[in-house]
Amino acid sequence: MHDTAILIGRFQPVHAGHLALLQHGLAQAREVIIVLGSAFAARSPKNPFTWQERAAMLRDALPAADRERLRFLPVRDRYDEPAWVQDVRLGMARMLPTPSEQRVALVGHFKDASSNYLRRFPGWTLLDLPRQGSMDATAIRDAYWAATPGTVSAALAPLAQDMPPSTLRFLHDFATLPAYAALQEEWRVLRDYRASWAQAPYPPVFVTVDAVLRCQNHVLLVRRGQAPGKGLWAAPGGFLEPRDTLWQSCLRELSEETACPLDEATLRAALRAVKVFDHPDRSQRGRTITHGHYFDLGNIPLPPVVGGDDAQQALWVPLDQLAAMEDQLFEDHFHLLDSFLGLTTPA
Repeated sequence: MHDTAILIGRFQPVHAGHLALLQHGLAQAREVIIVLGSAFAARSPKNPFTWQERAAMLRDALPAADRERLRFLPVRDRYDEPAWVQDVRLGMARMLPTPSEQRVALVGHFKDASSNYLRRFPGWTLLDLPRQGSMDATAIRDAYWAATPGTVSAALAPLAQDMPPSTLRFLHDFATLPAYAALQEEWRVLRDYRASWAQAPYPPVFVTVDAVLRCQNHVLLVRRGQAPGKGLWAAPGGFLEPRDTLWQSCLRELSEETACPLDEATLRAALRAVKVFDHPDRSQRGRTITHGHYFDLGNIPLPPVVGGDDAQQALWVPLDQLAAMEDQLFEDHFHLLDSFLGLTTPA
């Protein structure tokens, strides 16, 4: 018998496979700590539910007595496995009064390469279970987004046996909220986007640029005017044009989306770093590698800006407000900003 079992996942949404792993953890330990991934990201078709909503789904799937044996550790996406592992370890150290004396087990199964994180915690006993059923949360989400508020029950009926009744109730209720329609629009755009290149001989790799422009302890952000990410904040940027260098594309996107009046010489003098962000899961549009250009303009007056092209708004945001905007930023742009500006410390 272990003191604590740990279960790591996104649970978007909770299904029978998740529940089987959770029940195994409860059978092997006095308590289960569930590490909820993608905890502070904006809602998206892949990560539609907040960590609090997922925690409630997990609790509601269990008998009352077992609910008291659950605790939750929300963890952000780091797009950097060592940093993410450190976040999990530090979070667990806070939750366990005497970590070195705890008998800790990690519950999971190796679905594919994305499960290799299970090997990153050598101090914990690994309880490697076979796959628990054939259900995949992607199939649930696709059926869900393809439905309407009035047809959710029928759309999920073929999958209902693989979900706890509490998950089905949650999904039915969520479909009545404005967020459901917005996420449906995102899902359709992403589906059509991927379909447009589905017949290519090889999956394409897209190249983009982003500009992180700092001035007077503010950073320049744009509010996206179109899906995907409609209404979310992002660094100004876009796709590399066929005849542009990365530098030229960065300047062009900055000008088109913000009308920033600074000339090339000023921006060249303010350039402090260029960093590649290439995590395979950073974009739901497909494999997208971006080149972040970090500029520091010092204490000059804030240049006037206005949203243009596909940006509905451009705004200078104080640095001390960015940490509270994590769930309002597009894709991995909080991580991108954090990498240059140091917004977070390990969890």
